[in-house]
Amino acid sequence: MTQSNSFRSVFRTYTARLSAFRPNARLYLLSAVLMGAAMGVYRLLFNFYVLSQGYDQSLLGNLITTSSMTALVLALPMGYCADFLGRKVSLLLGGGLLAAAVALMVAFPSTGMLVGMNVVIGAAQALSGVTMGPFLMENSGEEERTYLFSLSSGLQMASGFVGNWLGGLLPTWMAGWLGVSSTGVMAYGSALMLVAAIGGVGVIPLLFLRTPRMERSERSVFAPFAYLARKPGLLGRLILPMLVTSIGAGLFMPFMNVFFRYVHHQPDPVIGTLFAWGSLAMGIGLMIAPPLADRMGKIQLVVVTQGISIPFLVMLGYSPWFGISALAYYVRLALMNMSGPVYQTFVMERVEPEARAMVASLVSMASSFGWAFSPTISGWLQERFGFGPVFLVTILLYAASVWMYWSFFWHGEKKVTFIEQEHLI
Repeated sequence: MTQSNSFRSVFRTYTARLSAFRPNARLYLLSAVLMGAAMGVYRLLFNFYVLSQGYDQSLLGNLITTSSMTALVLALPMGYCADFLGRKVSLLLGGGLLAAAVALMVAFPSTGMLVGMNVVIGAAQALSGVTMGPFLMENSGEEERTYLFSLSSGLQMASGFVGNWLGGLLPTWMAGWLGVSSTGVMAYGSALMLVAAIGGVGVIPLLFLRTPRMERSERSVFAPFAYLARKPGLLGRLILPMLVTSIGAGLFMPFMNVFFRYVHHQPDPVIGTLFAWGSLAMGIGLMIAPPLADRMGKIQLVVVTQGISIPFLVMLGYSPWFGISALAYYVRLALMNMSGPVYQTFVMERVEPEARAMVASLVSMASSFGWAFSPTISGWLQERFGFGPVFLVTILLYAASVWMYWSFFWHGEKKVTFIEQEHLI
């Protein structure tokens, strides 16, 4: 009876928080669902489309690197653009450029166009990414904020999963409609054109956003940098743990399919099913994070969930049995990812409005850094020593980041709060 009452209480709280979402937040979530589904299809089919054009895997790798590096390099400049243009224009521009770039690559599939449009996609993703956090912060109250951040990530993940499923069927549908091969250029190209159309529709809800007009003083080029000069210690504490985690994640996460194939000798269908259920585990983690954060506190949730994930990372990397390794993969994935939106909310609450886009840019760069550079180091380690050292270094980095979260914000919470209060105007 007690458990039943507790469940009903959590459900009522969850429902109340969702009903408190503001119109701007609801419009953004609708756009995020449509764009997430479009990008789910795009990520599945784009590689096949490039190969169907007769290009090789070398170009494919260069295109992936191009978009990723562009997003990393432009994250900080795009933070300034997000402040200068305003949240609504930035979100519209990011979504519109993304849809237009996909359409242009299908219409004019030359090497130059593919490279150029991947630069545009990287820039668009950087602009949308650094705008999201400040926008959600400005369009939510304290009580429902964590729920909004987590639901935004969860819905994008769920719609991306649907997009992946839909992407597996679209080429066959298009091929039947056009009377062409399901693995040919026409099938993949028409499916990607549909992606561009869905992306265009996803921009429409953003047209109805009602955001305040920024004053000239709020658009100052120097305001974010003045904030950085005033509080370098706080920004360093907020970003450094994420950077360390990113370096660790970049060592093994891009190679999980390789790990399960060569260490546990699993075939592609099993690995594909494992990854699909992994997405579900991540979604569940994201959905249950907000009520847990309400009970425990935001930084406490981050420290506890990421700390508990480390033993499961040990089981994942060193268990000789596939079943245990797979179970550890699910649990670790849910625990690590459920704290992401919660910590992003925590970061946005710690900085003043004029610096939020810049801080979001720094957070984006910290999160992307490891994924851009760690895989090269990991590949070298795998070739010479196998996966053992890769997991060992990752475990040490994760432990260091958890210690930083605890030391900077949980153990040192009163000190940090006092420092912030000194700067209140």
